[in-house]
Amino acid sequence: MNVLGIETSCDETGVAVYSSLRGLLAHALFSQVKIHAEYGGVVPELASRDHVRKLIPLIRRVLDEAKLSQADIDGIAYTAGPGLIGALLVGASVARSLAWAWNVPSVAVHHMEGHLLAPMLEPTPPQYPFVALLVSGGHTQLVRVDSIGKYETLGESLDDAAGEAFDKTAKMLGLGYPGGPALAKLAETGVPGRFKFPRPMTDRPGLDFSFSGLKTHTLTTLAATAGTEQDKADVAWAFQEAVVETLIIKCRRALKQCGFKRLVVAGGVSANRLMREMLGQMALKEGYQVFFPRLEFCTDNGAMIAYAGCQRLLQNPVESPVIFSRPRWPLDELPPA
Repeated sequence: MNVLGIETSCDETGVAVYSSLRGLLAHALFSQVKIHAEYGGVVPELASRDHVRKLIPLIRRVLDEAKLSQADIDGIAYTAGPGLIGALLVGASVARSLAWAWNVPSVAVHHMEGHLLAPMLEPTPPQYPFVALLVSGGHTQLVRVDSIGKYETLGESLDDAAGEAFDKTAKMLGLGYPGGPALAKLAETGVPGRFKFPRPMTDRPGLDFSFSGLKTHTLTTLAATAGTEQDKADVAWAFQEAVVETLIIKCRRALKQCGFKRLVVAGGVSANRLMREMLGQMALKEGYQVFFPRLEFCTDNGAMIAYAGCQRLLQNPVESPVIFSRPRWPLDELPPA
């Protein structure tokens, strides 16, 4: 089965073709970073309009690179949520329209399920069951994964997601958009240990997160310095270290609670170099396996949607002929594949 995947949940237009027999055949991505940079964040209306401009050319490009025609496509997968409603509707409308025109089934894919399954695109994918840490600009969740569609949320952020906290802290430091990668780059020149930030909600049981207090701590710490570039770099290091160590503490707890030895880390923040290094050290020391997607599949992309949609269509090739979009969509509500 050849599945065309379409991702338009936020500010990146992603398209890919995945084959159930041959794996990923082609993928392409257009990032809107330059469009939104002057506003310091994503402008939903601009995001939707740019998806309209870029989606069809990207579909043509991917089909050409995969050396496929529309007659070779057996199904279409599209991100139905969560995400920006206008952006979601662009992808859903195009996907459903093509499915009707090409007389193939389509399937609405949960965006976070796509991220969760992204490491399955790697040469050595994880085996079920495992614990997944989904960490991005909009979500920070720990999920027990027994199989595709059989998910249990173990913990999540009670306020800001980790990626959102990165972006807001970057703005305090006077860094550009997107803030997360800029903060991580600045932290590379920081002096470890000069500042010690709290590890929120790690002094109590449970697997929920809270990162809003770290922003306040950052603000007060900055105010107590001279505001030099080195001060900012040292604060960036301390903030990043606090977030990463908090995530690792909670991951360790989740693995022990479930009795699992495998951890999947996915979402935009999974590209963070410090987190990859420290999780790798934890896994080596304590006998766990940690799986990440490759860097290009950490952020939003069509490949993860094509893969997730293919698994769903293989089990159930029939879906109601409606355009489905849901900006808020709990992962626990997904049916098993």
